[in-house]
Amino acid sequence: MAQILVTGAAGFIGMHTSRALLERGDRVVGLDNVNNYYSVQLKRDRLRELESWSGFTFCEADLKDTASVSDVFRQYQFDSVIHLAAQAGVRYSLENPRAYIDSNIVGFLSILEACRHHETGHLVYASSSSVYGANRSKPFRVSDRVDNPVSLYAATKKSNELMAHTYSHLFRIPTTGLRFFTVYGPWGRPDMAIWLFTEAILDGKPINVFNHGRMRRDFTFIDDIVRGVVRVNDRIPSPNSHDDAGPDTTSAPCRIYNIGNNQPVELMRMIECLEDCIGIKSLRNMMPIQPGDVPETFADISELQAAVDFRPDTPIEFGLRKFVDWYRQYHGL
Repeated sequence: MAQILVTGAAGFIGMHTSRALLERGDRVVGLDNVNNYYSVQLKRDRLRELESWSGFTFCEADLKDTASVSDVFRQYQFDSVIHLAAQAGVRYSLENPRAYIDSNIVGFLSILEACRHHETGHLVYASSSSVYGANRSKPFRVSDRVDNPVSLYAATKKSNELMAHTYSHLFRIPTTGLRFFTVYGPWGRPDMAIWLFTEAILDGKPINVFNHGRMRRDFTFIDDIVRGVVRVNDRIPSPNSHDDAGPDTTSAPCRIYNIGNNQPVELMRMIECLEDCIGIKSLRNMMPIQPGDVPETFADISELQAAVDFRPDTPIEFGLRKFVDWYRQYHGL
Protein backbone atom coordinates (compact mmCIF):
# COMPACT_ATOMS: atom_id res chain seq x y z
CA MET A 1 0.00 0.00 0.00
CA ALA A 2 1.58 3.26 -1.17
CA GLN A 3 0.71 6.86 -0.35
CA ILE A 4 0.56 8.87 -3.55
CA LEU A 5 -0.11 12.54 -4.28
CA VAL A 6 -2.17 13.15 -7.43
CA THR A 7 -2.29 16.81 -8.44
CA GLY A 8 -5.16 17.82 -10.68
CA ALA A 9 -7.32 15.17 -8.97
CA ALA A 10 -10.50 17.04 -9.95
CA GLY A 11 -9.40 16.92 -13.58
CA PHE A 12 -10.17 14.32 -16.22
CA ILE A 13 -7.01 12.19 -16.15
CA GLY A 14 -6.40 12.96 -12.48
CA MET A 15 -9.77 11.61 -11.37
CA HIS A 16 -9.41 8.37 -13.36
CA THR A 17 -5.82 7.86 -12.20
CA SER A 18 -6.78 8.45 -8.57
CA ARG A 19 -9.62 5.92 -8.85
CA ALA A 20 -7.34 3.27 -10.35
CA LEU A 21 -4.84 3.72 -7.52
CA LEU A 22 -7.60 3.52 -4.90
CA GLU A 23 -9.03 0.38 -6.51
CA ARG A 24 -5.73 -1.42 -6.05
CA GLY A 25 -5.49 -0.36 -2.40
CA ASP A 26 -3.23 2.69 -2.43
CA ARG A 27 -3.89 5.78 -0.33
CA VAL A 28 -4.35 8.88 -2.49
CA VAL A 29 -4.11 12.52 -1.55
CA GLY A 30 -5.70 14.62 -4.29
CA LEU A 31 -4.70 18.25 -4.74
CA ASP A 32 -6.57 20.69 -6.98
CA ASN A 33 -7.47 24.38 -7.01
CA VAL A 34 -10.84 23.64 -8.72
CA ASN A 35 -10.55 26.69 -10.95
CA ASN A 36 -13.21 27.88 -13.39
CA TYR A 37 -11.38 27.26 -16.68
CA TYR A 38 -14.33 24.94 -17.33
CA SER A 39 -17.31 23.76 -15.27
CA VAL A 40 -16.55 23.78 -11.54
CA GLN A 41 -19.61 21.57 -11.06
CA LEU A 42 -18.06 18.88 -13.27
CA LYS A 43 -14.89 19.00 -11.18
CA ARG A 44 -16.86 18.75 -7.95
CA ASP A 45 -18.78 15.79 -9.36
CA ARG A 46 -15.53 14.04 -10.20
CA LEU A 47 -14.31 14.61 -6.66
CA ARG A 48 -17.52 13.11 -5.29
CA GLU A 49 -16.70 9.94 -7.22
CA LEU A 50 -13.38 9.76 -5.34
CA GLU A 51 -14.60 10.81 -1.91
CA SER A 52 -16.60 7.59 -1.58
CA TRP A 53 -13.24 5.83 -1.03
CA SER A 54 -11.91 5.78 2.52
CA GLY A 55 -8.35 5.94 1.20
CA PHE A 56 -8.89 9.30 -0.54
CA THR A 57 -8.11 12.68 1.00
CA PHE A 58 -8.69 15.95 -0.85
CA CYS A 59 -6.71 19.16 -0.37
CA GLU A 60 -7.93 22.26 -2.18
CA ALA A 61 -4.90 24.44 -2.90
CA ASP A 62 -3.22 26.36 -5.71
CA LEU A 63 0.19 25.17 -6.85
CA LYS A 64 1.41 28.78 -6.93
CA ASP A 65 0.91 28.86 -3.16
CA THR A 66 4.21 27.27 -2.21
CA ALA A 67 3.41 27.37 1.52
CA SER A 68 0.23 25.33 1.01
CA VAL A 69 2.04 22.83 -1.21
CA SER A 70 4.81 22.47 1.37
CA ASP A 71 2.21 21.93 4.10
CA VAL A 72 0.68 19.05 2.14
CA PHE A 73 4.09 17.42 1.69
CA ARG A 74 4.89 17.96 5.38
CA GLN A 75 1.64 16.39 6.50
CA TYR A 76 1.98 13.27 4.32
CA GLN A 77 5.02 11.21 3.43
CA PHE A 78 4.53 10.48 -0.26
CA ASP A 79 6.03 7.45 -1.91
CA SER A 80 5.43 9.11 -5.27
CA VAL A 81 3.80 12.13 -6.88
CA ILE A 82 1.72 11.99 -10.06
CA HIS A 83 1.60 15.60 -11.22
CA LEU A 84 -1.30 16.08 -13.62
CA ALA A 85 -2.40 19.60 -12.64
CA ALA A 86 -1.86 22.16 -15.40
CA GLN A 87 -3.52 24.92 -17.31
CA ALA A 88 -4.63 22.95 -20.36
CA GLY A 89 -5.71 23.97 -23.84
CA VAL A 90 -3.75 25.22 -26.83
CA ARG A 91 -6.22 27.85 -28.02
CA TYR A 92 -6.82 29.34 -24.57
CA SER A 93 -3.09 30.03 -24.31
CA LEU A 94 -3.56 32.69 -27.00
CA GLU A 95 -6.13 34.47 -24.82
CA ASN A 96 -4.67 34.10 -21.34
CA PRO A 97 -0.93 33.37 -21.53
CA ARG A 98 -0.23 34.35 -17.93
CA ALA A 99 -2.37 31.47 -16.65
CA TYR A 100 0.04 29.04 -18.32
CA ILE A 101 3.12 30.58 -16.72
CA ASP A 102 1.48 30.66 -13.28
CA SER A 103 0.22 27.08 -13.37
CA ASN A 104 2.59 25.21 -15.66
CA ILE A 105 5.88 26.91 -14.76
CA VAL A 106 5.52 28.44 -11.28
CA GLY A 107 3.26 25.60 -10.13
CA PHE A 108 5.61 22.93 -11.44
CA LEU A 109 8.52 24.57 -9.62
CA SER A 110 6.52 24.29 -6.39
CA ILE A 111 6.14 20.55 -6.96
CA LEU A 112 9.82 20.07 -7.81
CA GLU A 113 10.94 21.98 -4.73
CA ALA A 114 8.57 20.03 -2.51
CA CYS A 115 9.80 16.72 -3.94
CA ARG A 116 13.38 17.87 -3.37
CA HIS A 117 12.95 18.90 0.25
CA HIS A 118 10.72 15.98 1.26
CA GLU A 119 12.68 13.24 -0.52
CA THR A 120 9.84 11.96 -2.68
CA GLY A 121 10.66 8.60 -4.25
CA HIS A 122 9.38 9.31 -7.80
CA LEU A 123 7.78 12.21 -9.65
CA VAL A 124 5.62 11.35 -12.67
CA TYR A 125 4.44 14.45 -14.53
CA ALA A 126 2.27 15.30 -17.52
CA SER A 127 3.94 16.60 -20.63
CA SER A 128 2.12 16.77 -23.95
CA SER A 129 2.27 15.75 -27.60
CA SER A 130 2.13 19.48 -28.32
CA VAL A 131 5.89 19.70 -27.66
CA TYR A 132 6.43 18.20 -31.13
CA GLY A 133 5.02 21.34 -32.76
CA ALA A 134 4.77 21.00 -36.51
CA ASN A 135 7.14 18.03 -36.60
CA ARG A 136 6.94 16.46 -40.07
CA SER A 137 8.50 13.15 -39.12
CA LYS A 138 5.85 10.53 -38.31
CA PRO A 139 5.35 8.89 -35.93
CA PHE A 140 6.60 11.30 -33.28
CA ARG A 141 9.56 9.78 -31.45
CA VAL A 142 10.88 10.81 -28.06
CA SER A 143 14.29 11.21 -29.71
CA ASP A 144 12.92 13.85 -32.15
CA ARG A 145 13.98 17.46 -31.61
CA VAL A 146 11.27 19.49 -29.88
CA ASP A 147 12.75 22.98 -30.04
CA ASN A 148 10.04 24.68 -32.11
CA PRO A 149 6.75 24.86 -30.16
CA VAL A 150 3.83 26.51 -31.94
CA SER A 151 1.86 27.50 -28.81
CA LEU A 152 2.72 28.84 -25.38
CA TYR A 153 1.07 25.76 -23.88
CA ALA A 154 3.58 23.59 -25.76
CA ALA A 155 6.44 25.82 -24.63
CA THR A 156 5.45 25.41 -20.98
CA LYS A 157 5.34 21.62 -21.34
CA LYS A 158 8.78 21.54 -22.94
CA SER A 159 9.94 23.75 -20.06
CA ASN A 160 8.59 21.19 -17.59
CA GLU A 161 10.74 18.51 -19.20
CA LEU A 162 13.84 20.70 -18.91
CA MET A 163 13.07 21.62 -15.31
CA ALA A 164 12.49 17.98 -14.35
CA HIS A 165 15.79 16.96 -15.93
CA THR A 166 17.61 19.68 -14.01
CA TYR A 167 16.21 18.52 -10.67
CA SER A 168 16.93 14.88 -11.52
CA HIS A 169 20.51 15.83 -12.36
CA LEU A 170 21.17 18.14 -9.41
CA PHE A 171 19.21 16.42 -6.65
CA ARG A 172 18.86 12.86 -8.00
CA ILE A 173 15.05 13.01 -7.91
CA PRO A 174 13.70 10.23 -10.15
CA THR A 175 11.34 11.85 -12.67
CA THR A 176 9.27 10.49 -15.56
CA GLY A 177 7.51 12.72 -18.08
CA LEU A 178 4.58 11.46 -20.15
CA ARG A 179 3.71 13.11 -23.45
CA PHE A 180 -0.06 12.58 -23.63
CA PHE A 181 -1.79 12.25 -27.01
CA THR A 182 -5.47 13.41 -27.24
CA VAL A 183 -7.03 11.61 -24.30
CA TYR A 184 -10.82 11.11 -24.35
CA GLY A 185 -13.52 9.16 -22.55
CA PRO A 186 -16.14 9.44 -19.77
CA TRP A 187 -15.73 12.45 -17.44
CA GLY A 188 -13.73 14.16 -20.19
CA ARG A 189 -13.04 17.87 -20.65
CA PRO A 190 -15.75 20.17 -22.07
CA ASP A 191 -13.18 22.17 -24.05
CA MET A 192 -12.09 19.19 -26.17
CA ALA A 193 -13.45 18.30 -29.59
CA ILE A 194 -15.33 15.10 -28.73
CA TRP A 195 -17.30 16.81 -25.94
CA LEU A 196 -17.90 19.94 -28.05
CA PHE A 197 -19.07 17.89 -31.03
CA THR A 198 -21.37 15.70 -28.91
CA GLU A 199 -22.94 18.73 -27.24
CA ALA A 200 -23.49 20.55 -30.54
CA ILE A 201 -24.92 17.52 -32.37
CA LEU A 202 -27.40 16.82 -29.58
CA ASP A 203 -28.40 20.50 -29.55
CA GLY A 204 -28.87 20.56 -33.34
CA LYS A 205 -26.06 23.09 -33.75
CA PRO A 206 -23.21 22.95 -36.28
CA ILE A 207 -19.77 21.71 -35.27
CA ASN A 208 -16.60 23.61 -36.18
CA VAL A 209 -14.36 21.36 -38.28
CA PHE A 210 -10.92 22.94 -38.44
CA ASN A 211 -8.44 22.65 -41.31
CA HIS A 212 -11.48 21.66 -43.40
CA GLY A 213 -11.34 18.22 -41.79
CA ARG A 214 -7.78 17.48 -42.92
CA MET A 215 -6.63 16.52 -39.42
CA ARG A 216 -5.50 13.29 -37.79
CA ARG A 217 -5.27 12.69 -34.08
CA ASP A 218 -3.90 9.83 -32.01
CA PHE A 219 -7.10 9.56 -29.96
CA THR A 220 -6.33 7.55 -26.80
CA PHE A 221 -9.02 6.15 -24.52
CA ILE A 222 -8.75 7.07 -20.85
CA ASP A 223 -8.62 3.46 -19.56
CA ASP A 224 -5.56 2.78 -21.71
CA ILE A 225 -3.92 5.98 -20.50
CA VAL A 226 -4.51 5.21 -16.84
CA ARG A 227 -3.01 1.74 -17.11
CA GLY A 228 0.11 3.31 -18.56
CA VAL A 229 0.31 6.05 -15.92
CA VAL A 230 -0.02 3.58 -13.04
CA ARG A 231 2.61 1.26 -14.49
CA VAL A 232 5.01 4.15 -15.04
CA ASN A 233 4.47 5.31 -11.47
CA ASP A 234 5.58 1.89 -10.25
CA ARG A 235 8.73 1.90 -12.38
CA ILE A 236 11.23 4.24 -10.77
CA PRO A 237 13.90 5.32 -13.29
CA SER A 238 17.49 4.58 -12.44
CA PRO A 239 20.41 6.65 -13.71
CA ASN A 240 21.61 5.80 -17.18
CA SER A 241 25.11 4.36 -17.23
CA HIS A 242 27.70 6.40 -19.06
CA ASP A 243 28.57 3.33 -21.10
CA ASP A 244 25.05 3.32 -22.59
CA ALA A 245 24.77 7.09 -22.99
CA GLY A 246 24.62 8.48 -26.50
CA PRO A 247 25.02 12.17 -27.37
CA ASP A 248 21.43 12.97 -26.29
CA THR A 249 21.30 10.64 -23.28
CA THR A 250 21.55 11.81 -19.68
CA SER A 251 23.04 10.06 -16.68
CA ALA A 252 20.30 11.53 -14.46
CA PRO A 253 17.46 9.27 -13.17
CA CYS A 254 14.85 10.62 -15.56
CA ARG A 255 12.82 9.35 -18.50
CA ILE A 256 10.35 10.77 -21.03
CA TYR A 257 7.80 8.63 -22.87
CA ASN A 258 5.06 9.08 -25.42
CA ILE A 259 1.73 7.72 -24.21
CA GLY A 260 -0.79 7.47 -27.03
CA ASN A 261 -2.78 5.05 -29.13
CA ASN A 262 -0.19 4.68 -31.91
CA GLN A 263 -3.09 4.59 -34.40
CA PRO A 264 -4.07 8.09 -35.56
CA VAL A 265 -7.64 8.55 -36.79
CA GLU A 266 -8.84 10.92 -39.50
CA LEU A 267 -10.94 13.70 -37.99
CA MET A 268 -13.78 13.05 -40.45
CA ARG A 269 -13.82 9.36 -39.52
CA MET A 270 -14.01 10.26 -35.84
CA ILE A 271 -16.97 12.54 -36.58
CA GLU A 272 -18.74 9.78 -38.52
CA CYS A 273 -18.19 7.32 -35.66
CA LEU A 274 -19.51 9.87 -33.19
CA GLU A 275 -22.60 10.45 -35.35
CA ASP A 276 -23.23 6.69 -35.37
CA CYS A 277 -22.99 6.56 -31.56
CA ILE A 278 -25.34 9.51 -31.12
CA GLY A 279 -27.69 8.50 -33.92
CA ILE A 280 -27.76 12.01 -35.43
CA LYS A 281 -25.92 13.47 -38.41
CA SER A 282 -23.93 16.61 -37.70
CA LEU A 283 -24.15 20.05 -39.26
CA ARG A 284 -20.64 21.19 -40.14
CA ASN A 285 -18.83 24.50 -40.37
CA MET A 286 -15.67 23.80 -42.37
CA MET A 287 -12.99 26.19 -41.13
CA PRO A 288 -9.25 26.90 -41.57
CA ILE A 289 -6.70 25.56 -39.12
CA GLN A 290 -6.44 27.57 -35.92
CA PRO A 291 -3.25 29.25 -34.62
CA GLY A 292 -1.30 26.82 -32.43
CA ASP A 293 -2.95 23.72 -33.92
CA VAL A 294 -1.09 21.02 -35.82
CA PRO A 295 -2.61 18.89 -38.60
CA GLU A 296 -1.52 15.50 -37.23
CA THR A 297 -0.33 13.72 -34.10
CA PHE A 298 1.03 10.18 -34.10
CA ALA A 299 2.82 8.59 -31.14
CA ASP A 300 5.68 6.15 -31.37
CA ILE A 301 5.12 4.23 -28.12
CA SER A 302 7.86 1.62 -28.57
CA GLU A 303 9.89 2.90 -25.61
CA LEU A 304 6.90 2.81 -23.27
CA GLN A 305 6.00 -0.66 -24.54
CA ALA A 306 9.50 -1.85 -23.75
CA ALA A 307 9.52 -0.20 -20.31
CA VAL A 308 6.09 -1.16 -18.92
CA ASP A 309 4.40 -3.28 -21.62
CA PHE A 310 2.02 -0.44 -22.54
CA ARG A 311 -0.39 -1.74 -25.18
CA PRO A 312 -3.49 0.39 -25.83
CA ASP A 313 -6.31 -1.76 -27.16
CA THR A 314 -9.47 0.41 -27.26
CA PRO A 315 -10.91 1.00 -30.75
CA ILE A 316 -12.27 4.49 -31.42
CA GLU A 317 -15.77 3.09 -31.99
CA PHE A 318 -15.86 1.50 -28.53
CA GLY A 319 -14.32 4.51 -26.78
CA LEU A 320 -16.74 6.96 -28.37
CA ARG A 321 -19.69 4.76 -27.43
CA LYS A 322 -18.52 4.74 -23.81
CA PHE A 323 -18.20 8.54 -23.85
CA VAL A 324 -21.61 9.17 -25.45
CA ASP A 325 -23.33 6.78 -23.03
CA TRP A 326 -21.70 8.54 -20.08
CA TYR A 327 -22.52 12.01 -21.51
CA ARG A 328 -26.19 11.18 -21.86
CA GLN A 329 -26.38 9.67 -18.38
CA TYR A 330 -24.50 12.59 -16.78
CA HIS A 331 -26.77 15.17 -18.41
CA GLY A 332 -29.95 13.13 -17.96
CA LEU A 333 -30.58 12.83 -21.72
